Formats: sequence, structure tokens, C-alpha cells
Amino acid sequence: MSDTLNGTNIAILATDGFEQSELVEPLQALRDAGATVHVVSPESGSIKGWDQDDWGDSVEVDRPLGDADAGDYAALVLPGGQINPDKLRTDDDALDFVKAFANAGKPIAAICHAPWLLAETGLAEGRTLTSYTSIRTDLKNAGADVRDQEVVKDTDGPFTLITSRNPDDLPAFNQAIIETVSESMQAA
Repeated sequence: MSDTLNGTNIAILATDGFEQSELVEPLQALRDAGATVHVVSPESGSIKGWDQDDWGDSVEVDRPLGDADAGDYAALVLPGGQINPDKLRTDDDALDFVKAFANAGKPIAAICHAPWLLAETGLAEGRTLTSYTSIRTDLKNAGADVRDQEVVKDTDGPFTLITSRNPDDLPAFNQAIIETVSESMQAA
């Protein structure tokens, strides 16, 4: 699988407080599959993760959000954690970036609390999703059909949505992203 995504650019949108494993593990899995992955953030320099119950490691920002263009990427990954998506859903530029992927018909993958961004942008409405338990009511209120599964891949719309519940679901989440991006690149 080391060359599945060769020549493919993927963005991970995050800010301080991202759940450590939910950024680092997809980043590594996508790079291992041959993708070029950019961590995009409203911050420049580096952003600090949250690792279960305390601050985790920092990750370098590859592209400031103001310089990022959804047109340069084949897909978007949204890591969770409570802090990260809560901060991003109040950032109009971050919301516009997410909506740009949807408008272009490109896959969006969100795990844990990151589906908050899908609710905030109106992208959850009419879609089938999963998430961390505590935000499922928010997603239902945003018009989503919410399931309790390790990964939900909703292809019944103009773009594919991949969602997962928590770090335990990362292997299935990462696999679903790689398969979806590979399929969309082959169809292009």
C-alpha cells in the first residue's frame, strides 16, 4: 500500500488542542500510502496536541490557513479533541475552507468531536455520520442521521463524508480515507 496515494495532496485542518492520535496517526498512515500531507492551521509555526488528559506534542504547520487553497488538495481530514474543533468552528476562514472541499465534491473525513465542523457549516444535514458520544445530539439537531459505528462512509451526496467516533476507531478511519481518496483519484 506504500504507493496507493502517490502524487496526491491531502490537507489536515487543525489548531491547538487537537487530539494527538487523531492527527498524528492519519498523517502517518496517509504519508505511508504515498500522499503528500499538509497540516493547515490558522496558526503558523507549530500547534500543540492534547494527549488524553494533558497537553501533548507539537506538530509543525505546513501551510497557514490564509495561504491554503482547497483546490490544491484531493481530500480534507479533520482531527477531533474537544478544544480543536470547538476553536475552528468559530473561525470563518476555517469554515470556508471546509465548505470549499464540499463544494468541489472532495472527500472530507472527521473523527471524534470534529463533526462539529460539519454541523457548523451545514454539511451534516441529511447525511449519515458518527461521532464522539457527547456531540451526537448536536449532529441530530443539525439534521444528520447518527450511527454508533467505528466508521461511517456516506456517499449519498455531492461529496463523500467519512466519520469515526474516537481514537479506538483510527485503523478503520485511516483505511476508509485511503480507500476513498484512491477511488476518487482513479475516477478523476
